[in-house]
Amino acid sequence: MSELSERMLEDTTKPKPQPAMLVLEDGTVFRGTTCGAAGEAFGEVCFNTSMEGYLEVITDPSYAGQIVTMTYPQIGNYGVNPDDAQSGHPALRGLVVRSMCAAPSNWRSQMTLPEFLRGEGIVAIEGVDTRALVRHVRECGAMRAVISTEDTDTASLLEKVRASESIVGVNLVPGVSCNEPYACSASSLPQGKGFALSGADDARFRVVAYDCGIKRAILEGLVSAGCDVQVVPWDTPAEAVLAEEPDGVFLSNGPGDPDAVAGTYVQVEKLLGHVPVFGICLGHQMICKAVGATMQKLKYGHRGGNHPVMNLFTGRVEITAQNHGFNLVFPSLGPLVPELSGDNGEHVDDLRFWADQSIAPVVRNERFGRIRLTHVNLNDGTAEGIAFIDIPAFSVQYHPEANPGPTDSHYLFRAFTRLMEGRGDYLDIDIARDRLEGWRF
Repeated sequence: MSELSERMLEDTTKPKPQPAMLVLEDGTVFRGTTCGAAGEAFGEVCFNTSMEGYLEVITDPSYAGQIVTMTYPQIGNYGVNPDDAQSGHPALRGLVVRSMCAAPSNWRSQMTLPEFLRGEGIVAIEGVDTRALVRHVRECGAMRAVISTEDTDTASLLEKVRASESIVGVNLVPGVSCNEPYACSASSLPQGKGFALSGADDARFRVVAYDCGIKRAILEGLVSAGCDVQVVPWDTPAEAVLAEEPDGVFLSNGPGDPDAVAGTYVQVEKLLGHVPVFGICLGHQMICKAVGATMQKLKYGHRGGNHPVMNLFTGRVEITAQNHGFNLVFPSLGPLVPELSGDNGEHVDDLRFWADQSIAPVVRNERFGRIRLTHVNLNDGTAEGIAFIDIPAFSVQYHPEANPGPTDSHYLFRAFTRLMEGRGDYLDIDIARDRLEGWRF
């Protein structure tokens, strides 16, 4: 950096730059400057396309084991308010941004994002061409990476990253789940959001929620829909849950490879058919694993607040918030039931076929009977939701709490309460009306 550049920088809010490097396991190198804690961070590099909600992304427990790249160019411009955090502490390994704002402007801001990252020990790098990084990941797939503010030798960092652990086959859930059960009710809702959100419905349902890395906004969604929630650790025995005689069981989001989370899906297998069950993201995958389905790792995952999903029941398209790197292989649930699938008896690879045909196909599972495909991703034709016909259970791969993201899918919390009421039409809800409920305008 030239002497003139240094003098000009002294008159701005930006601190004096300290070098940092991002190295991918295929040898790709990005140079930048540090904007968080000092150190080295190893993880799987991924990207999120949300234009706002960076704090919610950073504090989402589902990012455990990952280095998150934000595609929106300026991050930190409205600062940090702890009321927006989705967990007590960030679980991600590192953060990559194009430009970090050191002087936020927002009436709710309590600190800058760089201050927050340093306080939480999160290594972060700015000055990276995030467009080039994202295109590289989209073309080459997810891979291990390292951010370092200590070592700027490319060969050394490449050797380190290739020796680092992959998230495939690793159970990351114990590190983000609670250690002891705890309760969540209307009194738990953050007071700082009262200017925007109306109060919760009267509590009519008792729900046990498995914490596989649950986001606070999901708990708020359940409570707002009229649920008193007892949150339990990820591997709580099904027998202990059923002994509580809940009206329903919720399976939360969480990080990593679903095949490695046997401590949850083995219990889910024992719950299905005995109590209404609703799963989100990893919770959806736990239900799929419990019925014997196969999961696949996506090339670069779905992460952001702009993914179109069609509800095959209603034909309505929801713009959804997503954060997952693994997905259900729909044919692995079982063979199609032709008379309930538009006389189609053969599975297709691209599930947008069913959206085009306006059909919600049904398969016959050898363990739990008939299962219907309810939601399809319109970007790549992957499965986004299922509903059981013979037992009370359903799940979606995306995030209806949408922190950050649009509220199109908020109706799914209401659908869960309708399922617990025993209604067969629980998913047939006007999303255009429901998405506005609970807000003060």
